Amino acid sequence: MNDAGPRSIKAIFLAAVCLFHCAMARAELRVGTAAVNISPPAGTPMAGYYYARGSQDVLDDLYAKAAVLDDGGTKVALVVCDLITLPRKTVLDARQLIEQQTGIPGGHVMISATHTHTGPTLARDSVRDDLDKGSSDPARSYTLELPGRIAQAVAEANSKLAAVKVSYARESEDRLSFCRRFWMKDGTVGWNPGKLNPNIIRPVSPIDPEVGVVYFETLDKKPVLTYVNFALHADTTGGTRISADYPGALARRIADYKGPDMMTIFANGACGNLNHVNVNWAGAQTSPAEANRLGTILAAAVLKAYMDLKPIADTTLRVQSEVLQLPLAPFSQEDVQEAKATIEKKDKAKFMEQVKAYKVLDVQKREGKPLEVEVQVITMGDSLAWVSLPGEIFVELGLSIKAASPFAQTHIAELANGSIGYIPNRSAYAEGNYEVVSARCAEGAGEQLVQAALKMLETLKAQTTRRK
Repeated sequence: MNDAGPRSIKAIFLAAVCLFHCAMARAELRVGTAAVNISPPAGTPMAGYYYARGSQDVLDDLYAKAAVLDDGGTKVALVVCDLITLPRKTVLDARQLIEQQTGIPGGHVMISATHTHTGPTLARDSVRDDLDKGSSDPARSYTLELPGRIAQAVAEANSKLAAVKVSYARESEDRLSFCRRFWMKDGTVGWNPGKLNPNIIRPVSPIDPEVGVVYFETLDKKPVLTYVNFALHADTTGGTRISADYPGALARRIADYKGPDMMTIFANGACGNLNHVNVNWAGAQTSPAEANRLGTILAAAVLKAYMDLKPIADTTLRVQSEVLQLPLAPFSQEDVQEAKATIEKKDKAKFMEQVKAYKVLDVQKREGKPLEVEVQVITMGDSLAWVSLPGEIFVELGLSIKAASPFAQTHIAELANGSIGYIPNRSAYAEGNYEVVSARCAEGAGEQLVQAALKMLETLKAQTTRRK
């Protein structure tokens, strides 16, 4: 029997190292989930409009839902709150608590909002806080308590980690969301111009019909989590009762099928210029029943996607983020004087006058300091990517990221890790109307986000390729 020479020993060692790293790349994935009730007390001011309204009671509860993913070497947390938005300070405070309580790095936590318009107003440090009562004691108290509740959800999820199998699929649903900006016969772009309006020519933008689904189950096939990503404003329920809107209905329908142990996390895609209003249908579309209709249809798409689920072998997690400086929307001193005069008019001011006034005063308040925002990317193997974007993102920007992403399925989570309001694509600025008038960022800011996201996606994909 011949002894192995030095070269043979070296070759065996290198092969063992390679096998070890390959095994690590396909280490067992563990997942834990939790949901913490974040419904506000009765009387808390409600978000979503340019006037104040107090909540009367709870139609259905709001939750901070968390999923902790652990590949054996890296932990990440995906958190979604049934809220209209999340101030950057709230995100940073929650991340700090999460890191203290769980050891999960704050930068590995993605926290987004579903954008429900039947949730509480948060204190945002905006000039508009006085208008919608974000500066009130109940709103401030709720905002101060929120980071603790978000951290609680992540801590509970982290304590329940169990081995899972993960798979993914996508479905298409093109009759739920609609562009709300239209070319009109007078050559202008109309915003929510009304049902059956004869002056409408066509929508300005496409929609994103993709329903992204990621499914987690235990090794003995018990359901754990369904992550759903779809681009549609959550402004359907209406009224003054607290509600998670159609994302809440979606979760209830999935639980009806999969059982009460199934948690559904819904993250809103790039839908800054999309809503649920079909201008070619005369039917009323604001009510709890309408929210249930939308949630049920979206659930049907998820149930169809279950039939196409593809298992993921490489569940290695990677995270990268970048803080960007976005340019401010321009304004003049004349704009400032007009804005102050508009504020003094209070509810006698026209809607678009108010929109412009609060934008101008918020931008002026920054004294030329750019908007500081975060873009974050989380990936799993070469199959899945999650991209966070910090505001109400026009659909064209989200579609651009998806089209150029090197991953098999990419999810856009808007209103994530903070929000600066509407972020239109470049061409929309010349078209004007509500979202553009409201935007605190200048033309081209949205494209900066796209470039940053794609750069990180390419970097993380290259890291995945090198490990194989």
